[in-house]
Amino acid sequence: MEDIVQQGITILTTYGLKIIGAILILIVGRMAASWTAKAVSRSLEKSGKVDNTLRPFFSNFARYVVLIITVLAVLSQFGIETTSLIAVLGAASLAIGLALQGTLSNVAAGVMLLIFRPFKVGDFVETAGIAGTVKSISLLVTELATPDNVQILAPNNQVWGTIVKNFSHHATRRVDLVMGIDYADDIDNAMQVVTSVASADSRIMKEPAPMVVVGNLGDNSVDLTIRVWCNAGDYWGVKFDMTKTLKQRFDAEGISIPFPQRTVHMVNAEG
Repeated sequence: MEDIVQQGITILTTYGLKIIGAILILIVGRMAASWTAKAVSRSLEKSGKVDNTLRPFFSNFARYVVLIITVLAVLSQFGIETTSLIAVLGAASLAIGLALQGTLSNVAAGVMLLIFRPFKVGDFVETAGIAGTVKSISLLVTELATPDNVQILAPNNQVWGTIVKNFSHHATRRVDLVMGIDYADDIDNAMQVVTSVASADSRIMKEPAPMVVVGNLGDNSVDLTIRVWCNAGDYWGVKFDMTKTLKQRFDAEGISIPFPQRTVHMVNAEG
């Protein structure tokens, strides 16, 4: 009986303090993980440079890192070799990463999109062979709506890995038009008509000033190149309205927009 009591005392003496220490490490580690997650979230919120979608991702990542360190510290309290355990976890992580490499590449691309922000929600973009208005950006996919309101879900790795053309990034845009007039028409008069139409539209900016030049001498017409600047939101309205107004003004001024035509020479074979 005395031997059993002595062995019990020895076990309690040997492992009791370790168990108490492990419990204390777990309590402190859990508190530290929670505090670290909140600190990371607050820091990202104050910076204003990281999208709100990424804040939970980074805060949870920081929490799990602290918890893993805590578990390793507890295991080391009992003399367990953590080096081999870390190696096993690394091998398992590698296997999981290979199995989910497509998903993980989308997550990594989503993080890059949310950090560097090549576009934001509401922008009209062309990327990965599609064009539409950005509706949402998640860690896996980017949602767009086409001009005819069709939903498109594009994997983030395809969006990040290709050229992105953002039509909404700049506040202003240039409207380019080409109007052809007949070779017999007065070029200066036609250019004056275009200038007056541009000046009458309040959406067209004064600076940079509208530009009207003879851009090309085509097969059937003298092509006038017209370039005007407007706010990005007025782009299509200005383009459509100017095309209609110029046609009406050209008709009123007797300036014709010629149809394609060919000159045919008839040769008398007998002659």
